[in-house]
Amino acid sequence: MLFTDRADAGHRLAEALQHLRGEEPIVLGLPRGGVPVAFHVARALQAPLDVIVVRKLGVPYQRELGFGAIGEGGVRVISDDIVRRGRLEQADLASVEHAEAAELARQAERFRAGRPRLDLAGRTAIVVDDGIATGATAAAACEVVRAHGAARVVLAVPVAPPDAAERLRASTDEFVCLSTPFAFSAVGEWYRDFSQTPDDEVVSLLAQAAAGPGPAAPASSAAPSDGADGADGRDVQEELMIDAAGVRLTGDLTVPAGARAVVMFAHGSGSSRRSPRNRRVATALNQAGLGTLLFDLLTPAEEANRANVFDIEILADRLTDATGWLRGRVAGPIGYFGASTGAAAALRAAASPDADIGAVVSRGGRPDLAGPLLPGVQAPTLLIVGGNDPQVLDLNREAEAALRCETRLEIVPGATHLFEERGALQQVADLARDWFISHLVTQA
Repeated sequence: MLFTDRADAGHRLAEALQHLRGEEPIVLGLPRGGVPVAFHVARALQAPLDVIVVRKLGVPYQRELGFGAIGEGGVRVISDDIVRRGRLEQADLASVEHAEAAELARQAERFRAGRPRLDLAGRTAIVVDDGIATGATAAAACEVVRAHGAARVVLAVPVAPPDAAERLRASTDEFVCLSTPFAFSAVGEWYRDFSQTPDDEVVSLLAQAAAGPGPAAPASSAAPSDGADGADGRDVQEELMIDAAGVRLTGDLTVPAGARAVVMFAHGSGSSRRSPRNRRVATALNQAGLGTLLFDLLTPAEEANRANVFDIEILADRLTDATGWLRGRVAGPIGYFGASTGAAAALRAAASPDADIGAVVSRGGRPDLAGPLLPGVQAPTLLIVGGNDPQVLDLNREAEAALRCETRLEIVPGATHLFEERGALQQVADLARDWFISHLVTQA
């Protein structure tokens, strides 16, 4: 069984876990790669999501050999047999545990962003990872979960080697694994996209989940529904298929209850709707009561051809069609948030005479690629550029001069093109939030 990516694995795994829905489980993702899988499992089961942070304790002279593991709340799982056979000194063990405890605390604080750990006492806990290699970390996580008071521990993974699966099946209350191929060498070979999951993506997914469990429905291209605008008092979270310019595009729609406007995201070259940077901005907008639609303007096959990423005309046409599709599902004004080449597509789409876009925000954008159409943009436009991104800054200054609408150029001091510096992306999120609230919510 080959998975497209972690989201695909999460959807498939959720189907195999539907029998647990009535137990009102808590879903726990192993960072980092297990969290995107767990996110979709939790949404499908309408269950709360948390991260299970576990640090393996490695023998000082052979770190790959674990003598135990630690978890939050002072939980320690120690193999006395390995300690004895390895003739390990208590001072050495204490040194390893001290270092790992510091890293565990850092990760837990980073991932949860100040939210408390979910109470597992008496609950069914589903521990989710993106795959199993040796199973040591997953087994330790299950022991930590049980030590936290879980009444039932279920380990769920998309893929694992047969021998590890057999060991784990015997050490958990239930082990759910979609595939146990004999020709197994690494987890990543069973995914088309097994790119690294950054910390920011984990933070973003946990923040989205903390806002409330998503709907149980899987990806859908269903007709518009009256409740899609969040105005009926329910939060809406959907993964859906969008028909645009003759192709079907995948998108993630989030509409908080009472939202009065929605922002569409057009990502840049080399990115996708799962971009942790865009998702962090989207989370800030959701927390401010704005809906968001993150979607891919290109299919996976099209993205393989680099030239398509810079075909701004095609990207803008698809954004325009997707906008028309969205108007059939939500009420209120629509804004665009574009990054890099996606910003050019957003500006080109907004320049259409009948675009009726309420506001545009460009992050590290390439407005020059929208060319002579810039003067036709009527939507109030905010250009955000890093102070240490000189070439793009020059291009945005030229665009500011060419635009005839309400325009502002904001420079984030010390930031480079991807705004990876401490606090830089938060400034982007704050600026975008304030711009959209000012220019969209007042129209609603």
